[in-house]
Amino acid sequence: MPKYMTKQRRLLTDYLRQHIDENLSAGQIAQALSDTISKSAVYRNLSDMEAEGKLHRVAAGGSREVIYRYSGGVSCSQSLHLSCKKCGKTVHMQKQIADSLVDKVAQSDDFAIDKGETVIYGVCAGCQNKSSSLS
Repeated sequence: MPKYMTKQRRLLTDYLRQHIDENLSAGQIAQALSDTISKSAVYRNLSDMEAEGKLHRVAAGGSREVIYRYSGGVSCSQSLHLSCKKCGKTVHMQKQIADSLVDKVAQSDDFAIDKGETVIYGVCAGCQNKSSSLS
């Protein structure tokens, strides 16, 4: 059951909506909102929003840090996500490609992928270009 929309929760939700394609740690979120929301309120609201299905919480690739991804929209919960290990940017995989991948895995391995919970880690084009230009 959704909680009452307090001023702090509205500010947090607005911030997350502005960073929809990013994986953010609770610390990053708390730091960004430190002038308007207490750290404890950020953590409490993140926990509540996760329980309501508005946030996905996953372990960051290669670390023990927990990251959050806003999923308040239907399109986000129905998408496979691609996350850059270098810059942290997360994008939705093209629907046609994602559906094909999900179907192939279901047929070949008899396994149903939960699209909204799935993150595929790699390196985005921007970071690949930065790496190749340094060589």
